Amino acid sequence: MNNNLSTTALLHYAKLDANLKTIGLKVLAGERITPDEGLYLFEKGEWAYLGYLANFIRNKLHQDNTYFNRNFHIEPTNVCVFSCKFCSYSRLYAHKEDGWELTAEQIIDRVKSYDNQQITEVHIVGGVHPKMNMAFFLDILRKIKAHRPALHIKGFTAVELDYMIRKAKLTIEEGLKQFKEAGLDSLPGGGAEIFAPETRRKICQDKVSAEGWLHIHKTAHQLGMKSNATMLYGHLESYEDRVDHLNRLRQLQDETKGFNTFIPLKFRNKNNDMSDIAECSVIEDMRVFAISRIYLDNISHIKAYWPMLGRTKAQMSLDFGVDDLDGTIDDSTKIYSMAGSEEQNPVLTTEALATIIKQAGRKPVERDTLYNVVKVYD
Repeated sequence: MNNNLSTTALLHYAKLDANLKTIGLKVLAGERITPDEGLYLFEKGEWAYLGYLANFIRNKLHQDNTYFNRNFHIEPTNVCVFSCKFCSYSRLYAHKEDGWELTAEQIIDRVKSYDNQQITEVHIVGGVHPKMNMAFFLDILRKIKAHRPALHIKGFTAVELDYMIRKAKLTIEEGLKQFKEAGLDSLPGGGAEIFAPETRRKICQDKVSAEGWLHIHKTAHQLGMKSNATMLYGHLESYEDRVDHLNRLRQLQDETKGFNTFIPLKFRNKNNDMSDIAECSVIEDMRVFAISRIYLDNISHIKAYWPMLGRTKAQMSLDFGVDDLDGTIDDSTKIYSMAGSEEQNPVLTTEALATIIKQAGRKPVERDTLYNVVKVYD
């Protein structure tokens, strides 16, 4: 895709639609678009036009740099007290025969298995298990930090944190302070799903509300902890729901500046209670990435989670506003493989991930969790 976008070419591509021209000119001028304009892009914006706009912003912010890190996932359990309709991963606590539950020793052993590797991050998320409480995980965090102090721990979705902290009868601030003191460095973006209340009720009625999710991330930011943000798309949500979600994130980022990156997550329809809903097309995937890049003018990075998209589509996303492909992952995450994603064995070496980025005409940059540069690849 042309990295040197001209105003003439942009306006030509917008054809005769005055609204698209107006939005395009605002983007070129670095001006913020409104919720109504974001909605108009979802309704009327052709994917190549959106790609030009998003790519313009991406190149302005990051040039050809495309980021990734060396990380691994630990999923302590897939047993969960919640029953989200879109989830292919969890097993209800009352019917947990085919679930897994790692012990504290198994989790620590998993960390120790990477002792001789240049890993910078461990990502810990899983189901909400009633017996894996706050005390259980605080002890694990302390042991990880005692064993490998420099390892960045990114852990626990707002859904997990809300449950554990409420169960411990603490305020969110009190609970997060204890997690931080024990060694938690940042929060992942999971559990956001879609903020619009009616749609959220239909797909995940019993988990933390949108307001609760935002409050947890706001509190973490106020305590000096960075976090990520996500949006689950391609299910029951409307375009209005998507814009509402993006707008709430943009408003919180204006206030706290605590989000590192935004990750659109595609709904996959295998082995869950929403299997009757067809998955959206790759064109719609790219439109979501592009509009997210255009709308979220105050979040520096847009990430494509390659195990969810597949490697080829992840490469394509780099021309639609994406500048981050997550990490090497290792074969330690089952959340998307159990839902039918293209990547049934989600593992890439550092060299393989760098090659994928180079093949897309971009420059691989290894980072740490907070986007400090570790290595630039030739």
